[in-house]
Amino acid sequence: VQLQAFGGGLVQTGGSLRLSCAASERTISSLITGWFRQAPGKDREFVGQISWSGGSTYYTNSVKGRFTISRDNAENTVYLQMNNLKPEDTAVYYCAAGTRYRITGELVPNYWGQGTEVTVSS
Repeated sequence: VQLQAFGGGLVQTGGSLRLSCAASERTISSLITGWFRQAPGKDREFVGQISWSGGSTYYTNSVKGRFTISRDNAENTVYLQMNNLKPEDTAVYYCAAGTRYRITGELVPNYWGQGTEVTVSS
C-alpha cells in the first residue's frame, strides 16, 4: 500500500488545516491508519489514529480536543483536521497504516507515507 500525505502549509496560531492521506488501493479500508509528526530536532511522535471502520479514534494528549481524524473508505482517504493550531504543532506530518497495536494502544506502522510540512507561526 502506498500512502501520500498532503495539505500542509503555513498557518497562524489559532488557525486550522486539514491534512489528507490518500492510499493507492482499497486495502487501506482494512487497516488502522494514523498520523505521526516530527518536529525539527526531535524524534517522530504519535499524533493519533483511527480504526479501519472509523468507529474508534485515539489521540496523544497534546492534541486531544483540537485534532480530529476521520476516514472515507470509499475514497481510500484518511483526514487529519487540525484546529486551534499552536507553534508547537509545527512539524512534518506523516500518515501510516498497519494491522497491530502496541501495548500502549498506538498502531504499529507497516506502511508510511511521505511527510507534509506544517508550520504554525506565532
